[in-house]
Order: sequence, then C-alpha cells, then structure tokens
Amino acid sequence: MTDTRWPAVAAEVVAEVVSALSARLQKRLDGAAAKLADRPVVRTGDDWSVRIDDETVLVLHAPGGTVRTADEVRCGCLLAPGCLHRAAAVTAAPLAAPADEQTQAEQTQAEQTSAEPVPDTAVDEASAEEPLTPAEAEAVDRLRRVAADTLAAGISGAGSVQQAELLRIAHQARLLGLHRPAALAATVVTRLRAARAAEPDHRLADLAAAHRELLDATTLLTPRQVRAAARQTYREVGSLRLYGLFAEPVVSATHAGVTVWVVDGDGQLATVSDVTPHADPAEAAQLAGAAAGRPVRLGDTTLSHRDLARAGLAVQGATRTDSGRLGAGAKVRAVRAAGAGWDEESVARLWAEPVPAQVERALAAGRIPHEQRPAGSDLLFLDVTVLGPGTVPGSTAPQLLAECVGSTVALLPAQDHPRLAFAANLAALASVPGLPLRVVGRLERATHPRLRLLAAAPAPGPGPVLNLPPEYRDRINLGLERLQHADLPPDRPEMLPPAAAFAPQPPLHLLTRPLEQAVTGGRRALAGRADQAAVEARRLRSAGLATAARLLTAVHAAAADQERDVFGRLHTTDHLAFATAWLAAARYQEEVATALCAAAWPADTA
Repeated sequence: MTDTRWPAVAAEVVAEVVSALSARLQKRLDGAAAKLADRPVVRTGDDWSVRIDDETVLVLHAPGGTVRTADEVRCGCLLAPGCLHRAAAVTAAPLAAPADEQTQAEQTQAEQTSAEPVPDTAVDEASAEEPLTPAEAEAVDRLRRVAADTLAAGISGAGSVQQAELLRIAHQARLLGLHRPAALAATVVTRLRAARAAEPDHRLADLAAAHRELLDATTLLTPRQVRAAARQTYREVGSLRLYGLFAEPVVSATHAGVTVWVVDGDGQLATVSDVTPHADPAEAAQLAGAAAGRPVRLGDTTLSHRDLARAGLAVQGATRTDSGRLGAGAKVRAVRAAGAGWDEESVARLWAEPVPAQVERALAAGRIPHEQRPAGSDLLFLDVTVLGPGTVPGSTAPQLLAECVGSTVALLPAQDHPRLAFAANLAALASVPGLPLRVVGRLERATHPRLRLLAAAPAPGPGPVLNLPPEYRDRINLGLERLQHADLPPDRPEMLPPAAAFAPQPPLHLLTRPLEQAVTGGRRALAGRADQAAVEARRLRSAGLATAARLLTAVHAAAADQERDVFGRLHTTDHLAFATAWLAAARYQEEVATALCAAAWPADTA
C-alpha cells in the first residue's frame, strides 16, 4: 500500500542513529531528511519501505506503528548501518511518545486486558523527597546545558543533530527516573520540528513556553517534581452518574482524535478520549471527525463519542486518573442513561461559579504540568451576548466580540486548523449581534479578556435563540459540527456597540518580543542590539516596569558576552549564562502576563 505517512520513531532511536553518523554526514542530515520526507512510503504489514534508488531500499519495521529499536531501521546501501539514509529516516518520521507516556489507545488496551487498574509507575513517597543522587544531578546538569545550547541555536540553528543530542541526554535522564525533564525535552524537539516544517499548529509562544519549562525543570524544580512520572495512574472511584457536556476534536502534528467532557453529580469533570497517533497532518481533522463517530470504550455502552457529549452514563467500578481521565478496565461497567441540558441543575452549577473565581482557577491551572492538571481546571463556563465582529489591542484582524458581566470578551477558535469547523461557526455567530449564548471555552492569557470557544448553547432567558436540530439537544460542538443558516435566528438586531473599551496596558511586549526573537533566531538575534535594548529599557522604566528593564538589559548583555579569536570569529562558548538570563526574564514575563490577564477580567462585585 503506497502512502506518504511515516511510522513514529522512539526518541532514543533517533538519538542512537544520528549520533552514529560521521561529522561529515551530520552536516548533510537536514537536507537529506527533507528530501526523504517527500518520497512515497509503501507499507506492508509492520514494515514501511522507501526506495532510495534502483538498488537501495530503506525499511522501517514498526510493530504497532512505532519503531522502538535502532535495529528496526534497515538500509540496503553499502554504508549501512552508519549511512545517511537511516538517520534521515528517523529524522523525517514523527517522534513517538516515550514508553512511560502511552497514548490513550495504548492505555485503554492495557486496561481492557487486565482486571486491575494500570499500576502506578511513580516513585514511592519516601524516595521522591530524597536529594538527587550524584548521577541524577549530573544528568540534570547535562540536560540543562544541552537545553541552553538548543535555545541559543534558535529554530534555524537547532537542526536534526542538535535535536538528537537533546533527545540522547533526555533518554539518559529518563533511564535514571528523571521523567519530567526528559518529557519536556521531547516536547521541545516536537515543537522545534513543527516550527522548522512550518506546520499549521506551530505557535511561537508554545515553543517559547517549552524552552522555559525545560530550563525551569533542570534549574528550579524539586527532586519530587523532577522524578514525577508522566504516565497517569487509574484509581478506583466506585459508581458514577455522568452527564455529557461537549466533545472537542484533538488535532496535533502527531495525534488526532476526540475528547468528550462529562460531569458527575458532584460537579467534578472527567474525560473520555479516543486519540491515536497519525503521520499525515493533512488527514488529522478527518481522523478526529471519524473518532467522534466511533463507540466509546467504556463498559458495555454502544454510545458514540458524539452521542455521549449529549447523553449520560451510569458507571460501576469506575477508574479515573488524577487529571480526570476515565479508564476502561475489565471491571468497569457502563450503561446509557439520560443526559442533562446545560440549564438543568446537575450541570448548570458550572455556570454559577463567579467569573473572577473561574479566571483565577484557570490561571492557576496554567502553572501545573498538563498531565497533573485537574480535568477542566482551565475551562471557563460563561453566559455572553454576541456583539459582532471587532478588533482588539495588538491585532487588526476582526474577531468575534461578546459582552460578559459588563466586559468585552474576544471569542476565538479553540484551534486554528483550517479543516475544523471552529472558524466557520464563529463567523456565523458574528452575524447575529444580540444573541445570548451559554459557552464553554479555554482561557487565553492576554491583557484583555479572550476565550477560545469549544461549545455553545442558547443562554437561559429572553432574546433570540439558536434553532438547533433536536438531536443536538440545544448545544453544538463547535469544532465538530457546523452551524447552518437555518440554525441562526431569523430576526437579526442591529449591531450593538462594544460593552466597554479595552483599557491601555503597560508595554510588556518590549520584553516579550526579544525573548521570542531569541527563540526564533537564537542568541545571535539579540547580540549587537545594545542601543535598541537601552531605548526599550527606558520605555519600560517610564511605564513602571523597572524589573522588566533590568531583565531585558541582562538578556542582551548575556547574548553579547562572547569571546572572539584574533580573526574576530566567535569561540564555541558556554550558553548557560545566556539561557539563565533568558529564563529569568521569561519567568518574570510569565508572572506579569498572568497578573495582567487576571486584572483584565471583571472583578468580583459580591
């Protein structure tokens, strides 16, 4: 079967194969990987083969879709196994999740074949608090230095060889039980690859955050945090009565599927997911839609994920992770039950929480590692009134504006993937000013209120309403279903004025911009800009941001502090001082941005 997709490759395999190349071949690796990525791939069972020329075939043996050892990458050329073809293949293929970070499908399969919940891989309480051993401390230090080198190289400079070195050191740390920094290193590589390939889901802010979190983990985290296992543990929670809330597509560079959000009688959120790896980003949205129609793997229920988003479940022997993911072990029994509308008591309590408290909760969730974050802690449940299209500070593109508790909120697509329904649905809603909505979305941290919409329903009370089909149960999953013209109210009121003007904000971008420039262009992007940095520092001080001014000056000074030889060429230097200055500024920027976001939303008037 001819295909363009590649199997996933374990990080340690990438590191092993690339490190085996000679220095001469390593210089050619990025170009070779780009050429190989465009070649057709033929899959036969667990073998993916690529024809290099008339006499040479490259084969990746990937049971279950993942190459787990270097021996599973075979090339027929005379230079194998130290050939450029093998290294180009593992570089072009997507990065697999580590063994202790199984995909949802793998965890579900493991549970279904066992009568017990998946055992915990985390270290015991006593050993978690012990100081790092000399070997662990050395591994953390090596990872910090390679992370600093990766940051200093920038997107263009952190090619396949630098990525492989980061993965190699991360794998060594993982073998010592230092799971969190190892997982963060893999995240940096994944996002670097997305940036270098200009993939649609690449966001510079996400890559900057990945660099910051990795440097944080290797500089400031406690032994317990460094050793924290990434794999989640399912614990028995007894019987649950669950009500479906909404479904959202999951689309990334490597995975696609769907997550259904449910709530129990105590108001606690949980998720049921069907997310699997993919190797073709062009098909990711279609795969997510297909996953929404597949049956839920939970007990004996025959509900699809799309059905569960509006129905209910009665579950016995339920298991759940700390982050709210529901398990599907052999002991779990589940049958369909009645669902609940968003205005019914069992669900409406989510919208009863005051908006400031919701914003505070969501901002606090951003400080927690994603795999440890309580389910739904980053979600906001709001009642809004559509104002229509408008602009917000820092952007000239029209956005959907809405009024919420006297403030103007920008409503954004939850994902920017062009084949998902988010953008089309928000455009349809923008044509109905005055429309009251009850919505669910993720807080977007900004200096003015912003929300990435996931689902919507008619808000209780008077006013125009959406005329949704009966099977929708008065709610729409904005990423999976499309609003039709007949779903919109026939009577369109005139455009309403914005509820409030956006307040002017301090010029924090003067610090944010050079930090992101360093991520893009590396250390050299900030070197030699002392004069401009001095001007920007004066502006920050005049705005009352004296600490930001000092940090900005320190980052530029660290970037420029490099020795040169007698010919004026830069020596190969230690980038740790630069990375430390960058991290200090990035952490400060993160805290100030969080405080400004909290202040932008309406205050508690109770």
